[in-house]
Amino acid sequence: MNLSERKKKILRAVVDRYVETAEPVGSKGIASMLSVSSATVRNEMAELENLGLLEQPHTSAGRVPTSLGYRIYVNELMEQQRLSFEDTELINKALRSRVQQLDKIISEAGRVTSLLTNYPAYALAVSTQSVTITRFDLIHVDKHTFVIVAILSNDSVKNKLVHLHFEVEADMLTKLAATFNARFTGIPEEEITPILIQSTERAVGDTTGLVSIVAGFAIEILLETKSRETFLTGTSHLLEHPEFQDIGKARKVLKYLSNDDELLKLPTPELAGNAKITIGPENLAEELKDSSVVVAKYNAGDNLQGIIGVVGPTRMDYEKVAARLSYIAQGLSWLLSGGFTLMGIDDKDE
Repeated sequence: MNLSERKKKILRAVVDRYVETAEPVGSKGIASMLSVSSATVRNEMAELENLGLLEQPHTSAGRVPTSLGYRIYVNELMEQQRLSFEDTELINKALRSRVQQLDKIISEAGRVTSLLTNYPAYALAVSTQSVTITRFDLIHVDKHTFVIVAILSNDSVKNKLVHLHFEVEADMLTKLAATFNARFTGIPEEEITPILIQSTERAVGDTTGLVSIVAGFAIEILLETKSRETFLTGTSHLLEHPEFQDIGKARKVLKYLSNDDELLKLPTPELAGNAKITIGPENLAEELKDSSVVVAKYNAGDNLQGIIGVVGPTRMDYEKVAARLSYIAQGLSWLLSGGFTLMGIDDKDE
């Protein structure tokens, strides 16, 4: 969208003032900021409203940015903000302690993110390695006991001792192992479906539930390879913003954020260290239609990829939030990939 320089300045001023005050912005305040007449600002604001970039929540009230207005602001008007010395020191102190376990580092990063942004923050790390089972062995111990052995594509081995309340023959286990090696190897856990399990039961003549026992173990260990650490902090901050004074509205957002699977569906940047901003209706989830999500990605090493983000009202200081999230994500990447310095501060400064 091609906007004149004056319209851009006015749109930016409206966004900045609304972020600061949470109140509709009138022409007089903008006029004094930009040293132009109130009449000129009123005319420009009316045109910005016609373009769908501003809206008037009440008759005779000032204007507030629309989701499209925020998008123009983020894409064209937002400047890259430098963090203050206090911010960088707080982040560095939270991340530099490499003696911490991964979960401690990630949870601390989330806590600091929430503290610095005043929004709920979520942080997680997920495996990027696709693991499948390459071989099954079923070892007969006695008529009521057998061992499941599964070899994974990452060269790890998992086993489980199974005790039965019925008898099982060694020949049945041999037949079952051959069938599992033919049907269940080389596939992800989501392809181990009830239909596959039922057809396997028919193929081997199983009426006792043996197939379900082995298939359940396969699903369990494949899910473990997708293990993730997820942390949600600062949820009470959401209620501090006037847009979420409605408890029911806030509860919907917080319930959504407490679901790990939903968090994984949120858009993420292509490159680690960059921030991605999704505004209002751009969010596919109905619970986030009135919210904005700012997310940054980091590399956690050992085939792990991390995400750190905040959720808040569309009236968000995108410059500040994006700068802080990018900084934290870069620090996590350098720290967790085994770097010896963090954000320009090395160990001797500790």
